[in-house]
Amino acid sequence: MPYYMFTGRYSTDAIKAMVNKPQDREAAARKLAESVGGKLHHLFFAFGDEDVYALIEAPDDRAMASAAMVIGASGAMSGGKTIKLMTAQEAMEAMKAAGKAASGYTPATG
Repeated sequence: MPYYMFTGRYSTDAIKAMVNKPQDREAAARKLAESVGGKLHHLFFAFGDEDVYALIEAPDDRAMASAAMVIGASGAMSGGKTIKLMTAQEAMEAMKAAGKAASGYTPATG
């Protein structure tokens, strides 16, 4: 299954709710990932531009997109993004394919 990195920023209301009543957001994220046939590997809270980083394995892009839509529709996040990841082996396969395809490409010249 493909891997995805979800990053997000909590809305002010969500942060306020978690401060007033601490909650296990990892359990909620795990349940959502499993509901689309996926697996939550890690959920990290962070300092900086993003509040949350989640490493998720999902069956396909449609499954991951549906999970991201659930999160977006909930209003809990003020922003976020999903990044599709490749394993090192998948990257090596892409490198080999690029090597084969390179002979058929003509770059722009000045």
